[in-house]
Amino acid sequence: MLTMNYHKQINIMAGNSNLKVFLNGIIKENPIFVLLLGMCPTLGTTSSAINGLGMGLATTFVLFSSNVVISLLKNLIPDKVRIPAFIVVIAAFVTVVEMVMQAYTPALYESLGLFIPLIVVNCIVLGRAEAFAAKNSVGKSFFDGLGMGLGFTMALTLLGVTRELLGTGAVFSLKIFSENYGMLIFVLAPGAFIALAYLIAIFNKLKGAKG
Repeated sequence: MLTMNYHKQINIMAGNSNLKVFLNGIIKENPIFVLLLGMCPTLGTTSSAINGLGMGLATTFVLFSSNVVISLLKNLIPDKVRIPAFIVVIAAFVTVVEMVMQAYTPALYESLGLFIPLIVVNCIVLGRAEAFAAKNSVGKSFFDGLGMGLGFTMALTLLGVTRELLGTGAVFSLKIFSENYGMLIFVLAPGAFIALAYLIAIFNKLKGAKG
C-alpha cells in the first residue's frame, strides 16, 4: 500500500513537472513575446494568419522531434562535435517538413519559401537543443519542445491575424471588412514591427497582471 502511494506521488510530481516545462514555453519564456528569439521568421512570414500558423507548426514539429532525438543521443555524442551533430539532427527533421509541405500544401510552401529550410539555423531550435534537450530526460525534452513550439506558433499566428486584419480586412482569408479600410503599412515590413511591439506590450502586461 505504501509502495503504491509512493509511486502515485512520484507520477503526480512528474506530471506537474512536465506541465510546468510545457507551460514555460507558452507563457513564462515565450520565445517571441518574452525572449525575443527567432525575429527573422517572425517578421518575415506573418503577413497573413495562415503563413504564421504554417511556419509555427512546422517549427513546432522540428522542435519537439529534434529535442527527443538529441535527448536520446546526448550521452553518445562527443562534446567536441555536439553542435554539428545537433544541426544534422535538426536538418533531418526540417527536410521531412519541407518535403511534406511541398507535397501536401504547395501554396503554403511557396509562400513561406526560404524560411522553411532556414528553420535549421533558427536560434530557438538550436538553443533548446543545447540548453535543454542535451541536459534533460526525453520526457521533459519532448514537453519543452512542444511548449516552446506552441508558444512560437501562438505568437506568429496572433501577429499574422493582426497584420492581415488591419492590412486587408480579412482573417485567414475570410473578409471581416472591406479592404478599402485596411492600412497597407501592416502588410509591409514596418507594420510587422509596429504590430509586434503592441502585442509584446499587451502580452507582458497580461503576464505581469497574472503574476
